[in-house]
Amino acid sequence: MNKFLMLLLASLLSSTLFAYSDTDLDGVADSIDKCPNTPFNDLVNSYGCPISKVKLKVKKKTKWHADVIIGTSYSGSKSSNTYSTSLQTDYYYENFSLQASTSYYKTVAKGYSNSDGLNDSFIGAAYNLHFAKHFTLRLGTGALLPTYKSSSSTNNTDYTGSSTLSYNLSKFNFFGGYTYTFINDTSSSYSYQNTNAYTLGTGYYFTNNLYISGAYNQSNSVYKGDTDIKTASLYAYYAINTNYFLSSSYSHGFTSSASDNTLSLQVGYYF
Repeated sequence: MNKFLMLLLASLLSSTLFAYSDTDLDGVADSIDKCPNTPFNDLVNSYGCPISKVKLKVKKKTKWHADVIIGTSYSGSKSSNTYSTSLQTDYYYENFSLQASTSYYKTVAKGYSNSDGLNDSFIGAAYNLHFAKHFTLRLGTGALLPTYKSSSSTNNTDYTGSSTLSYNLSKFNFFGGYTYTFINDTSSSYSYQNTNAYTLGTGYYFTNNLYISGAYNQSNSVYKGDTDIKTASLYAYYAINTNYFLSSSYSHGFTSSASDNTLSLQVGYYF
C-alpha cells in the first residue's frame, strides 16, 4: 500500500476507527504487522513489510536565480565626506546575468555648500565563458543612466564594456579586469574624456561561506587633465545561509583624484 494515501485515510477516519492502531502508518494494523516501524516512504505488502521504495518527487533545481542587495557606504577626503545608500538587483540564468542598481548620496563639503540626490543608475548584462581548466572569462556591457542632476553640466547616458578573467587554483582565486566607458556628458566648465579602468587581484576561500580578496585598481578620471584614480581595496563575502549574505569592502586612494578612504557594507537575499 502507498503510505501517503494511507496517512490521508487514517487522518480522515481517525474519529471512527478507535480500535484500529497503525503506529508506523503503513496501512497495516499493528496486530498483524510483521515489520513494525518501516520508513514512511516504503511500499509494503499485506504483512507490513517493504516491497519497494517510493521515489519522492523533488523539485528540480531551477536554472535561474536572482538576488536583491541593499547597501550603505562612506567616502571621505580632505575636502568632503559622502554618505550613500544603494539598491541593486541581479538576475541569473545559467551563464547569463542582468543587473540594475541605483544609489542616493549626501555630500558634506568643507567650505562649500552641501549637496544630495541620486547618482547615475546602472543597467547591464554579462555572460560567463568557461574555457580550459579553472578559467572563466566574464564579458559585460551596460549603460549609466543620467539620474544624477548637475547644475554645471549636461548629464547624458554613458556606456560601458568590460571583461574579467578569473582563474581558480585550489582555494585561491586570481583575477584581472578591464572596463572602458564612453562618456557622453557635456559641460562649458569641464572637458570630459572616455575612461579606461584596470583591476588586478587575488582572493582566498577561507571556508565554503567566507571569501576575501585584495586588489589594485586604476582608472582615468572623467575630467581631462586630472591624475588617474589609483586605489587598493579589500573585499569580503560571507554567506549567512542559503538565502542571506553579507559583503563589505574598503579602499584607500593614492592620488588626489581618489577618495582617501571608502567603506561599504551590503546585505543581500538570494533566491
